[in-house]
Amino acid sequence: MDWLRVGAFVMLIFYHVGFSFTPWGFQTPTRGVVSWAEIPLLGLSAWRLALLFAISGYASAALYARERDTGTFLKSRLMRLGVPLLFGLTVIVPPQPYMGLLNSGYAHGYGYFLFHDAFSFRRVIHENLPAVMHLWFVIYLLAYTMALSVALMLLPDRWRTALRQGAQKLLAGPFLLPLGCLATYAVRAPGDGWTDTHDLFTDLVAHLHYGGMFLFGFLLRGSEPLRQAIARQWRPALVVGLAGYAFVALEAWYFPGNVRTPRAWIEPLDFAKSVQCWGTVIALFGIADRFWNRDARWRGTLAEAVFPVFIAHQTVMVLVSYWLRDKGLTALPEFLVLCGTVAGGSWLFYLAGREIGPLRPLIGLKRAKPSRRPKASALPSTVG
Repeated sequence: MDWLRVGAFVMLIFYHVGFSFTPWGFQTPTRGVVSWAEIPLLGLSAWRLALLFAISGYASAALYARERDTGTFLKSRLMRLGVPLLFGLTVIVPPQPYMGLLNSGYAHGYGYFLFHDAFSFRRVIHENLPAVMHLWFVIYLLAYTMALSVALMLLPDRWRTALRQGAQKLLAGPFLLPLGCLATYAVRAPGDGWTDTHDLFTDLVAHLHYGGMFLFGFLLRGSEPLRQAIARQWRPALVVGLAGYAFVALEAWYFPGNVRTPRAWIEPLDFAKSVQCWGTVIALFGIADRFWNRDARWRGTLAEAVFPVFIAHQTVMVLVSYWLRDKGLTALPEFLVLCGTVAGGSWLFYLAGREIGPLRPLIGLKRAKPSRRPKASALPSTVG
């Protein structure tokens, strides 16, 4: 699971960089917009966040099993998620809306913005402040963790056992793929097309989808029958996911960019994205279990770096994008420069925070254990 988590967040960096080259736009647009760039990104779009929430649920179940106490588990999660969230919202995120405002003619310096507008709880030009940007993911994850902890505290043991056994009976068998695809479609299809608003209090459809994936990951961690079902079905799941993506790519080819999708295509497109999402998530869990269930020298370091890199990556990308926009580069050099600088800058952020003790909790790392030095009386005598 560590390797799958690392791979998912590496993919997220490439996705966010690539987003700047699509007709969908971004707040610091690059000089080169590539019309076909959306097609490979649509290969990730339908399932990347669902996978991350499922992995987070799996990790939460592992932590809960280790703590063996709901109160201790909740306190631990509040510290490991809440503290970096506050640090990120107040220190790491503000440069992002500031760069967006500069693109729209904002005339003030960063100091003025920070003390007058950044936390004003109002709309400045086109930015709703304070901004959460990419840290909406941490807000949602923290909310799901708190809701789960409350449920674990309040539900009797027999109810929790019955819910787990019922979900396991439905999913750990031949209905894993069809039921998952239909459930994903049922959640994502209502309304005017699937989207997430990143507003914790109004984003009901996203909560049903992402919260459901979080609970699926939590269930998977303690369910050997479900793990075995995924091990048996990951190959057909991969075929299902690729078939869904094929239809999504076809639609993007015929109706690229901001061209409105004809009404006759909307329902099949929604279903294809749901199939792509569930099939790919199941396939990736199966592939990770089959091929990546092994240790390596860098695994621990990479797994530890994931959260700090996530916190920093989008701000690094926005700052570099703003600097690059007038350099006269075409799309490919810009893409390569952005990938390298975002990966390198985010990694440096992790390395610096890792080595500075007080910063470790602020970027989601455990406090460093103090090194034990031998007492003076225990040192061997050098007196002859």
